[in-house]
Amino acid sequence: MTTLSEAFRDYAKFENTPLDFNTMHEVPETHQWPIQLDQPLQMIQDTHTLIPVVDLSDPNAMDVIKQACETLGMFQVLNHGIPFEMVKKVESEARRLFGLSMDEKRKILRSANGVTGYGLFPISSYFDKSMWHEGFTIMDSSVDDDAKVLWPNDYHQFCDTMHAYQSEVKSLAHKLIVIILQSINATQEEINWATSSQQGALLLNSYPPCPKPNSTLGLAPHTDSLLLTILHLGGVHGLEVFVQGLGWHQIQPVEGALLVNLGDLMHIFSNAKFVSPLHRVKVNQLKQRISFVYFQGPPVDSVVAPSSAFLNPCFEPMRVKEYLSLKSKNFHDAFSMIRK
Repeated sequence: MTTLSEAFRDYAKFENTPLDFNTMHEVPETHQWPIQLDQPLQMIQDTHTLIPVVDLSDPNAMDVIKQACETLGMFQVLNHGIPFEMVKKVESEARRLFGLSMDEKRKILRSANGVTGYGLFPISSYFDKSMWHEGFTIMDSSVDDDAKVLWPNDYHQFCDTMHAYQSEVKSLAHKLIVIILQSINATQEEINWATSSQQGALLLNSYPPCPKPNSTLGLAPHTDSLLLTILHLGGVHGLEVFVQGLGWHQIQPVEGALLVNLGDLMHIFSNAKFVSPLHRVKVNQLKQRISFVYFQGPPVDSVVAPSSAFLNPCFEPMRVKEYLSLKSKNFHDAFSMIRK
């Protein structure tokens, strides 16, 4: 059986060491992005109309979620079942990790062939410029080994927190996938396919303060690859989504909510009915931004194709790992290559 980390290995073949941002008093040329970042965004007055906040205890939650999936592929959820205290503990442990010296963090640097550990965002090799970001990825494996390197006598707190959160967020991901698939009348067999994988990935992100934030990006524009992504945004603004006809739109975090956005595999499964949104992260001059992201998909050896609910499929069936490999080689053109 192919693991998720094996399927994503092609994304990780690049120089992986972040800058020591604490020593940076200006943005180096390697991290300077095009000047159009200075252009103001078109602001939307009612942000919750564009990206709705869904109460999962609401009887109409499925209808609101379906509409959000069709329009932007993104929504925020409340009453999601993950204790607020647990979310804050994960954020605190992430700050503890990223607050270590660069010498300490380099001890757990992600290997050239690996996708777990400390390093740059896995999509970094697809862009000419580097990103103002450092991350720590947990995929397919226990976090204990890396934590023991960093805190030989005090690693249990970090590990227990990450394990507990992964368990809770995986359950939430499965619940959301069921709701989304039921909204388009997917069969029980298709629902079982989408929720059968026990593999997922948790990515802790740090976007350090930047001396000239309008000259760089924390994360370049991209779509996520799997079925869906669940994000804790933190209290510092930075995540933006591209809205057709309106441009880039800053997402306003809602206290206690988690953000959900759909990925490429959901776009394929929905026969392009649902959106896999293009998004990016900008950075702040004064504040570090901490976020964490959970990615969930089906078994990577399985086949992804438009649901049988659609009579005229517009994508060719293919194995999940084949799509991931295709995207790793054709990062910006994968959808067009599998359209019928």
